Amino acid sequence: MTREEAVGQGPLAGLKVLEFAGIGPGPHAAMLLSDLGADVLRIDREGGNGWPNPIVDRGRAGKVVDIRSPEGRDWCLQAARLADVVIEGFRPGVMERLGLGPEVLCGENERLIYGRITGWGQEGPLAQRAGHDVNYIALSGALAAMGRPGEPAAIPLNLVGDFGGGSMFLLLGILAALWERERSGKGQVVDAAIIDGVASMMTMFTGLAPSGRLSLDRADNLLGGAAPFYRTYLCSDGGEISVGPLEPAFFRSMMDRLGLSEWVSAQYDTSRWGGLTGVLAATFARWPRDHWAALFEGSDACVFPVLTAQEVADHPHHAARASYIEHDGLMQAAPAPRLVRTPGRIRSSGDADRMIERWHTLA
Repeated sequence: MTREEAVGQGPLAGLKVLEFAGIGPGPHAAMLLSDLGADVLRIDREGGNGWPNPIVDRGRAGKVVDIRSPEGRDWCLQAARLADVVIEGFRPGVMERLGLGPEVLCGENERLIYGRITGWGQEGPLAQRAGHDVNYIALSGALAAMGRPGEPAAIPLNLVGDFGGGSMFLLLGILAALWERERSGKGQVVDAAIIDGVASMMTMFTGLAPSGRLSLDRADNLLGGAAPFYRTYLCSDGGEISVGPLEPAFFRSMMDRLGLSEWVSAQYDTSRWGGLTGVLAATFARWPRDHWAALFEGSDACVFPVLTAQEVADHPHHAARASYIEHDGLMQAAPAPRLVRTPGRIRSSGDADRMIERWHTLA
């Protein structure tokens, strides 16, 4: 591949990634690597993983391999000799029992970055326990701060654990290991545990809590919905509006447009938060969501509509940035982040064929 070809195919053009199919953060990480130009060859099991996802699974070449058979194991060993990165998300010890653990694969290829993503990590008392996103964020201290007082914790999809603390930290580890390999010439194992990633993401909150600048108590959590100026409100049509004017100047802008200037002094007077919440709830309930979106258009009041997943692509800001694009008949998020000189792109089926050619020594 020439330098010109690499520039035209994304910043990771030429990087070979061997992905052992899973669900959740592993495939998401592989999707992002593919979007940025890496050649990702996914090892599928017969019948798939039970969660086919044409968006998250985009941009890869795939091959069905029985990794439990001697022939499948040998094929994977051959692929690992050519790879720069391996991604797997099995429970600790599974790959070792299959003869495809890091000692074996890295022994075949000393430059290999072996990325492992799990909920609990590769060791520790919980390493062999089953778990899911809600469990990981529960044990990381994040879930306790989410929701309203006296109610069960609010479940934030699996964005916080699987993808925030999982795939993003897996990618950080892989890219850091690739950078270090430039100096040492050697690969290494990346142990990405979702609970570790979420713990790292919580540092802003745990760092501010001792000073009193921020509380993790749901009744006083400024960023968790306790503040009447940082939450959502129902509108007359059942839609919702989000308000987030944390700064006094932005709060004044919101209250002026609502005709509620007499409440400006209540912003950080917690004794008045109950009354302020009631006034704002009653005000927003008078008109439909889009009325309020139009009222605050062009302002710094930090008031925006709560859009559904079906609505986002049509929003003028997303449309102007082409944040969502149609690919293979599906509207989906464009590659992110955006690199100005070597932008990413969603790979086509023709690219997948060429990926197989670049893994040309494989049968």
